[in-house]
Amino acid sequence: MFKKILFVVCIVVLSAAIAFAGSDIKGSVSNKANVKGSLNVATDKGKADMGSTNIENSKVSGKVSNDATVKDSLNVATDKGKASMGSVDIKNSNVKGKVSNKANVKGSLNVATDKGEANMGSTKIENSKVSGKVSNDAKVKDSLNVATDKGKANMGSVTVK
Repeated sequence: MFKKILFVVCIVVLSAAIAFAGSDIKGSVSNKANVKGSLNVATDKGKADMGSTNIENSKVSGKVSNDATVKDSLNVATDKGKASMGSVDIKNSNVKGKVSNKANVKGSLNVATDKGEANMGSTKIENSKVSGKVSNDAKVKDSLNVATDKGKANMGSVTVK
């Protein structure tokens, strides 16, 4: 029993993801993740985040930054999909400041199945307003990024809709 609890705690700590929904943030949002030799898995309903920042239906009066170092890592989400590793995802939000993602992904695997959408070292801004610079500095090496069925695999990219 202790080993199972320790395993779950380790996965939660090593996943180092940050998420905000329906928030009014006065100041910056910063995630500095250093994930090494780690595993991050979600099944059935999916959605696995590792070294990522997610903001939805929020107002941010400051910089949004994600600085992720992911090494020899695996990030998988099944069925409903959506796996993110070293990524920034902003939806239906208003950001008054810079959006920055610096991802260093090495020898990693990022997979999402069924409903798809796998993001690795990517910045995705959807139905949002950003009054500042958007930058994505991704170093992806020896990595695989896969999304099935509903598709959308992004690696080292910026998507603005």
